[in-house]
Amino acid sequence: MFNLSGRKALVTGGSRGIGRATVILLAKAGCDVAFNYVRNAAAADEVKILVGKAGKECLAVKAELSREEEARGLVEVAADRWGRVDILVNNHGIWTYGEMGNMSAAVWEETMRVNLDGVFHVTNAVVPLMKAQRGGRIIYVSSTAAVRGEAFHSHYAASKGALHSLTKSLAAELGPYNINVNCVAPGWVDTDMSAEAFSDPAFRKAVEESIPLKRIPFPEDIAGPIVFLASDLARHITGAIINVNGGGVLSG
Repeated sequence: MFNLSGRKALVTGGSRGIGRATVILLAKAGCDVAFNYVRNAAAADEVKILVGKAGKECLAVKAELSREEEARGLVEVAADRWGRVDILVNNHGIWTYGEMGNMSAAVWEETMRVNLDGVFHVTNAVVPLMKAQRGGRIIYVSSTAAVRGEAFHSHYAASKGALHSLTKSLAAELGPYNINVNCVAPGWVDTDMSAEAFSDPAFRKAVEESIPLKRIPFPEDIAGPIVFLASDLARHITGAIINVNGGGVLSG
């Protein structure tokens, strides 16, 4: 159904969780894929092997995207190899604890550097390529925290809420260049980011019960809507926030 043969994709945070699932699904749909990782080279190599088994090329680049030069370097690796980037998935991010009134500036600033500045640096480097080729797909991965807020994680929620505004603004700005900009907002997902929280069986059960579909999704459940937005089936969708949370947060 999703035929992305010949297209070139760039996924941030592609060595684990939602990013890993997205890289693999894009490859199965026909894309060559580049992605970045920060520390775990072994995990990145595993993803490369899986993409290779799908018959597609994979570029894994060690890059800390909060640093502009490294973010631009990631984009340049893909552009030098393929001459284009058709799909950009901004997926990377961190989720840390922060109690307002007792939160250090360093905690706030780290979240903004990674979750927001890193997204800006990569997007800013990719847009000229997409404008030159007169088309592309940009997809942000935010969170239900951007919609409802999240106590003790206000810095994270603020960074993800900014992505919703960025999505809508760029949809209007880049639409004339045939560049669609959309956002997927997951709720809880069964990834290593949430592993510590879910180590308490009672808490995990409470989360499951709070979701109308009564399940915590796997990363693949989020990758599917991302690949849909990257496909021609979504060619007339731009500026949209797609909530993928099993009904846990109902907004529209």
